[in-house]
Parts: sequence; structure tokens; C-alpha cells
Amino acid sequence: RPKKQSLTRLDPTVLYLEASRRHLFPDPSTNSSMATPSSPPPPPPSPPVNLWVVLTESKRIINAHSRHFLALSVLFLLPLCFSITVYPSVFRLIADQSAASHNSVSLLRAVFRDDQPPPADADTTTVVLLLIAYVVVVTVFNLLAIGSIAYSVFQGFYGRPVKLISAVKSSCTSFFPLLATLISSNFIVFGILLILGFAAFVSTRLIQLILPDLEIDYASPYFRSISMVVMLIWIAIVIKLSVNWILAWVVVVVESAWGLTPLKRSNSLIKGMKSVSLSLIFFFAVTQSILVWISSVAASAQIDDDDKGNGETGKLWTNAFFVLQIVITSAFLTILTLYNLAANTVMYMYCKAVHGELAWEIAEEFAREYVSLPFDDGKAPHLVSVAYNNVP
Repeated sequence: RPKKQSLTRLDPTVLYLEASRRHLFPDPSTNSSMATPSSPPPPPPSPPVNLWVVLTESKRIINAHSRHFLALSVLFLLPLCFSITVYPSVFRLIADQSAASHNSVSLLRAVFRDDQPPPADADTTTVVLLLIAYVVVVTVFNLLAIGSIAYSVFQGFYGRPVKLISAVKSSCTSFFPLLATLISSNFIVFGILLILGFAAFVSTRLIQLILPDLEIDYASPYFRSISMVVMLIWIAIVIKLSVNWILAWVVVVVESAWGLTPLKRSNSLIKGMKSVSLSLIFFFAVTQSILVWISSVAASAQIDDDDKGNGETGKLWTNAFFVLQIVITSAFLTILTLYNLAANTVMYMYCKAVHGELAWEIAEEFAREYVSLPFDDGKAPHLVSVAYNNVP
């Protein structure tokens, strides 16, 4: 009587595992002639993994630890998204001030008839320093966010406790491996661009050697067409590499790898799931790009109105609509980035399940939670069944 009650309180997955064990490893002492097919019917076929399944699982994990992911978003994602949102407006303001200073110099030269060359443009240095600072801030906060959120989603996927201190520690530990992987991937991407450009240059020179009378003007539509073809080929290669490398950043955090190893590991895991990877990249790239574009257009309109009104662009930051637009865009971009990082981690787990690498990990999780079962006779191992879109 007590044993039956304890069985009904067990997790349904454990009951399913025991049923599978009894079905594949029957007790030899049982009379086969009197045995009846008492095993439960097989579960219905699971639908294939798609974008909706990955986003749904990501939403479940984020909602289960909402305060934790809110804290991580405020620490790492909000500064990142705020920089992405504000940078176009700051760049436009500096460009307008640079144009105004050029007009002032031209006016002074016309009045005083000074034949001396104009002074060096100090705004160029400002633009370069601003660009360097922007790249550094975006890179640092992006890598810190990947390290903390990927670790938290990985822990939450198994139902383990998620702690803020552990997530921050993971972000610091994974920072330099992520940076090394980022440098390696960028080196490959820009190396491919250089190879394509060199191939186009050599092809042009060969055409000139074969046809000496043919003069190729670099401003001609012919040369522009060649450049466009090279860029399209490069973009297609970059998209293919992005599809294959979508799991590389999660591999760095979870498997403690770096450099080219995560890229190769991601390329092997993503086999059979490339359509889902492409849909994830397309979905988040389109939504985030549209959001940033709308913000940039709205900021440019505000700057133009401010210039026409009083000619002082510095008062733009006191415009309530401009500030509200920056805040709203940063908030929505933070949410999209959070779901993007979480979806990549969930995608990593599903790819491991597809390749059969998740079964033993789940078995270890069950072994920790269910140390001794009432029906465990120690003669046969438990079987783990992993569904594509319903991984425990």
C-alpha cells in the first residue's frame, strides 16, 4: 500500500523510464504465456523543433527566473542597448557641428581673404575616438551578457538553482575565451573578404592582359558590378558561417572552450538544425534592425526640427519626446537581446538532444534527484527517451 502511493508521486518521466525498462528487459521469472501487453502506448510523435518551440522554451525559463534575468539585463544588456540606440544620434550631432565649423571657417576665409589652409579638423579625432569607445563598450557588455545569460539559461534548463553571483562570476570567467573566439571568427570573416577582393583584382588584371586595348575605369558601372558581386558572395558566406556558428558562444560558456574549437563544435552540433538556426538569425536580425532604424529615423527628424527651430543641436537632449524614444527603444532592444541569447542556449540543448548527447546528462540529473527507487532491482539500467521539443 505505501509503495503504490510513493509510485504515484513520482515524476511522470520516471514512470515512463521504468515502463521502458520493463518492456525492453522483462523479468525472466515471469511466465511469457501469461504475460499480457501492459506497457503503455508509445507517446505521440513530437513535432519538429522550430522557431516557435525554441522561443517558447526560452520564455518559460526566463519567466521562471524573472528577477534574476531582470538583474542581468540591467547590469549588462541595458548599457549595451542604450549605447546602440544613442550612438547614431551622437554621431549625427558631431557631424552637424563639424559641418557648422567648416562653414564658419569658409566664411572667415571669404571675409579676410586668407590664403592659408584651414586648421586641422578636430572633429575627425572626436569621431574616431567616439567610434573606438563605442566598439569597446558594445564588445565588453556583449561578451559579459553572453557569459552570464548563457550560464543562467543552461542552469535553468535543468531546473537547477540560478544565482546572480554565479552568473556574474561566469561572465568574468568566460570573457577572455569569448573574446578569443570573437577575434578568431572575425579573422576568418575578414580573411574571406580579402581573398575575394584579391581574386577580383587578379581577374581584372588578367582581363587587361588578355585585352590590352580594354581600359577599366574604377568608376565605371562594370567595375561597380564586379564589386557588387564580390560583396554579395561575401554576404552569402557570412550568413552561412553565422548559421553554422550560432552555438559557438554557448559552447564557450558551457564547455569551457575557446578559439577555433567552439566554431568547429558548433558546426558539428548544428547539423540537421540549420533551418531553425537560420530562422533564429533572421527573426532577431530583422526585429532588432527595424527597431534601431526607427529610432535613428526619429532621432534624425528631431535633430532636423531642432536645427530649423533655433540652430542649436545641444538642446535636443532636453526634448521630452527624444528622451522617451531613446528609453523605449533601449527597453525593447534589451528584451529582444535577452530572448536572442536565451534562444541560442536553448537551441544548443536541443541540438545536443538531436545528436544523442543529452540523454546521459539527463540520466545524471535523475540519478541526483532519485537516488533509490522502489522498483529499482539493480539488474538493468534505466533508459532515457529524449524528444526533440519536449526535453525534460
